[in-house]
Amino acid sequence: MQTLIVNLSDRSYPIHVGAEIIERAGQLMQQAGLLGKVAIVTNPTVAQLYLDPIHGALSQAGFETTPVLLPDGEEHKTLKSLSTIYDRLVAERFERKSCVLALGGGVIGDLAGFAAATYLRGIPYVQVPTTLLAQVDSSVGGKTGVNHDAGKNLIGAFYQPKLVLIDVAALRSLPRRELVAGLAEVIKYGVICDRYLFELLEQNLEKILALDRELLTQIIVRSCENKVRVVEADEREDDYRAVLNFGHTIGHALEAATGYRQFLHGEAVGIGMVKAAALSVQQGFCDPKSFERITRLIKKAGLPTEFPPGMSVSSLVQGMEVDKKATAGQIKFVISEGLGKTRFHWLAPGEILDALGG
Repeated sequence: MQTLIVNLSDRSYPIHVGAEIIERAGQLMQQAGLLGKVAIVTNPTVAQLYLDPIHGALSQAGFETTPVLLPDGEEHKTLKSLSTIYDRLVAERFERKSCVLALGGGVIGDLAGFAAATYLRGIPYVQVPTTLLAQVDSSVGGKTGVNHDAGKNLIGAFYQPKLVLIDVAALRSLPRRELVAGLAEVIKYGVICDRYLFELLEQNLEKILALDRELLTQIIVRSCENKVRVVEADEREDDYRAVLNFGHTIGHALEAATGYRQFLHGEAVGIGMVKAAALSVQQGFCDPKSFERITRLIKKAGLPTEFPPGMSVSSLVQGMEVDKKATAGQIKFVISEGLGKTRFHWLAPGEILDALGG
């Protein structure tokens, strides 16, 4: 097991990465100072695989567990699902020293984290991500929230977990499409700040997709290290943390425009990264060779790179205007300056529309 520390003063916490560490969850939660009741928030798919093992690990350590099952899918990341969690916490008389544990992917992590942030004005929570996307990105950094009809993650809070447990072995049960979607976030780190990671992916993609445990552990740890550095520098996205949104401005708008049903988050981000890199070339910041390598790796990973046929680019740009990064009629766009380098560039909606061929 490898351990990283997110240094945020009194909100600091460990990230444990290893194989078969779900069975150590009770011990590691005790070490983090947690005790009492634990609400295990998950969905039926993940529950079939991991609810019994984590219940056993926590019970053995003296925790009293309450399962809370939510429907699977991004379209269920809503206030209605949030209410389901609140109802169960109230019914089971959870107190301020009780704990919420998110067992699943990014949707479960965001919902469970937001419930913990707001129930009794804040109770502890733990992230146990079971998808690659959640392991390398959404479980770390304290972003929690739900979607609104007008856009993704418009309702939420910054609220750090007490610890993150990343079990690499959980990826064995992950559908291929989910694994590929998670790679989008790993590729993102390579583009924005880690050329070594990008080249590692270029050279070893087949082995990673074949679930080589050593390589998976390496890319997960390195991705988490990259995110930790960004979060420590800018916890609440006042400025620099927005660099993590490379490909996401377009990706989030695409998800919303398709009702959160056509694309997995990582698939939408894959398209968003290709379009953002093309826009970076057009704006004179990125060299064509880097753009070609970015596009080639995203395609090779099995991610989509083009908007669906008939998609209205103007409707996507309208979606970007309600993005959290939009200010005074302009959008804070993350621009690639080549592999491992990025910058911010403010663009008007019309400029983005022209660049995307709308």
